[in-house]
Amino acid sequence: MSALLTLTPEGLYCPEAKAHIDPVRPVEKAIITHGHADHARAGHGAVLATWQTLDIMAIRYGSDFCGQAQAIGYGEQLNVGGVNVSLHPAGHVLGSAQVLLAAQGERTVVSGDYKRQADLTCAPFELVPCDTFVTEATFGLPVFRHPPAQQEVAKLLTSLELFSAQTHLVGAYALGKAQRVIAELRAAGYSKTIYLHGALEKLCAYYQTQGVDLGPLELVGRRGKELQGEIVMCPPGQLSDRWSRRFGDPVAAMASGWMRVRARARQRGAELPLILSDHADWDDLCRTILETGAERIWVTHGAEEALVHWCELNGRKARPLNMIGYDDGEGADDTQLAAVVSAS
Repeated sequence: MSALLTLTPEGLYCPEAKAHIDPVRPVEKAIITHGHADHARAGHGAVLATWQTLDIMAIRYGSDFCGQAQAIGYGEQLNVGGVNVSLHPAGHVLGSAQVLLAAQGERTVVSGDYKRQADLTCAPFELVPCDTFVTEATFGLPVFRHPPAQQEVAKLLTSLELFSAQTHLVGAYALGKAQRVIAELRAAGYSKTIYLHGALEKLCAYYQTQGVDLGPLELVGRRGKELQGEIVMCPPGQLSDRWSRRFGDPVAAMASGWMRVRARARQRGAELPLILSDHADWDDLCRTILETGAERIWVTHGAEEALVHWCELNGRKARPLNMIGYDDGEGADDTQLAAVVSAS
């Protein structure tokens, strides 16, 4: 067990600091790793997070999303009840952080969601040595090995060239994934206007205020078939919604780590699956566990048992947390994982 962390019905809890990390229901004091809804909920008494995460929560929930908000910069230490709390880049989305709790010679890191791949839209992952490491396991099976993002964006651009008379609808989550796809398109030399579903507008605009260059963007508005040959970004659910019919016969693409699984791509209606994830894949999960030097590994929200087994084979004490209330941030929950993989 960690001397600094325990598990309660609300989620991970540090008794000395009297604070929960990413609690699944309103609590008096919360430390939030990032702005995705399964980690960042409204209604807490006080919230500690990076200022970008606080901004994102305000965009999503309104300025009164909590009683009191306190921002802390990466690497800055704050003493809370005798525990030194600091936040370190997780590489997941803009403002995402790992939480380091340090007291009496013990160091515990809660990763939140993280990735090791390069991302033009957020600070890169920072390795934080610790004694106990709480890791996600969204893609915690050996089948999940993510290709370079540039390779997947090249597939999209090739399709756009081959099927130039069709609109290319790209399903991508509003926070992090949509902005990353756009930034990778720009890095690949695509300079034309990219069109947005209205649900993506506010967060794309916020990313641009933070210095992330997304190039020319416009709302789709009432347009439809006149956008043939263009790229339109939308939430994944819109790929199969009647909203998509306005574009005639579009090419439906989806950007997600789950696109590695053919059954998942079919389920989402993705003709052009783009394996582009904001989570660590199997190799990076394993590498990160070893590189932290942690002797104790807690595994949460994902393929927990597989990663726990790997840890034990590699001389680490490990336990699954079996926490309820978190999804993968990529459109499939934990209960779907085994069925999806076995069906592929």
